[in-house]
Amino acid sequence: MPLHERLSPFRVRVALVALALGGFSIGTTEFATMGLLPEIATDLDLTIPGVGHAITAYALGVVVGAPTITALAARVDRRRLLLLLMVAFVVGNVGSAFATDGTTLVAARFVAGLPHGAFFGVGAVLGTAVVGRARRGQAVAAMMTGLTLACAAGVPLAAVVGTAVGWRWSFVGVGLLGLATLAALALWAPSLPAAPGATVRGELGALRSRPLWVAVGGGAVGFGGMFAVYSYVKPLLTDVTGLDVGTVPLVLALFGIGMTVGTVLGGRLADRSVLATVLSGMVATAAVLVVLALVATRPVPAVAALVALGVVTQVLGLALQTRLMDLAPAAPSLGAALCHSALNVGNAGGAWAGGLVIAAGLGYVAPAWVGAAVTLVGLVVLLVAGRTPAPRVPDGTPAEPLPPRGQAAVAGPPAAAEPVPAGRARG
Repeated sequence: MPLHERLSPFRVRVALVALALGGFSIGTTEFATMGLLPEIATDLDLTIPGVGHAITAYALGVVVGAPTITALAARVDRRRLLLLLMVAFVVGNVGSAFATDGTTLVAARFVAGLPHGAFFGVGAVLGTAVVGRARRGQAVAAMMTGLTLACAAGVPLAAVVGTAVGWRWSFVGVGLLGLATLAALALWAPSLPAAPGATVRGELGALRSRPLWVAVGGGAVGFGGMFAVYSYVKPLLTDVTGLDVGTVPLVLALFGIGMTVGTVLGGRLADRSVLATVLSGMVATAAVLVVLALVATRPVPAVAALVALGVVTQVLGLALQTRLMDLAPAAPSLGAALCHSALNVGNAGGAWAGGLVIAAGLGYVAPAWVGAAVTLVGLVVLLVAGRTPAPRVPDGTPAEPLPPRGQAAVAGPPAAAEPVPAGRARG
């Protein structure tokens, strides 16, 4: 009997809450550094670009850790692996709080980033098993809601704490969130043995899939557009839009609310058609970035555009993770983990591209134009080479149909939930 049929509705809900708490913890630490750059630079006697290396180190930890940990732990029970990942998360964040110079900070942020992608990858598989494959998009959305709520509440709170009592306490707080996640997973998450016959070789075998790498590459390029803007959102809002620096945390919170809305919407749209949601998400992201570039000098439209950016990019990110799980049916944890590697490659690449045009003297609006162009490049990659149907899942369920060529790739309203036959849950 599949796992989701053995769990009570209460047990399903609290298991998803535990995963969402993990997402909240990880989301807070991922973006908190961006709001603490001046405080860290002053305390450690570094330049702002020097502290920026800590952001790059975290992203590199995600890129390295996501596929490596997921593959090497192929035979480990999914619940136990999540617990081990949160231990590493706590160590990395507490280490960040006690960093004495730029080198130790960079090392600690790298360690903190290592479990990031693997947690979301393995958590997505556990969440899918808890609710059933037919609702896999909503399962991923439930976990990702924690990450988006982090942008709405955790990151602004970390910025406030960092300004009021010191940046180190922000990372101590994140470490405490990690301990709370450990307790929630231990109490509420069900055990989920690794898939029968799962091996390191089998997980790595999924990496031979050309469609998987096309989706990873297209997603990394396309998602870089958002990070080209978000990495420099504070000077954009203060120097171009003309907002007071004290209102920036509020705007970041609104951006996070937009991401939360996008998570809920993306989960429903992905359950309707994963590939169509990925493609339409990229179109919408490019369009919103163009609008942001055009209205950046007007406070209300600029803030509205940033909120809309949070919505559409989260729809894209959630659908991309589900797509990668579908393209690696024999190693769904690895597929989902690779999504976060892709997003953090986009993070680093987008920030780099945005920095180039700023350094060239083109101003803080220029990254929005660059971001729109980068997103369209990712869309072209997926349209040209990334429309391969997802393989059949182990129970023989056929892949979803492709959106017809020449028609807009727009996902419709969610379909009514269907009964889930036995054997549909993934391990």
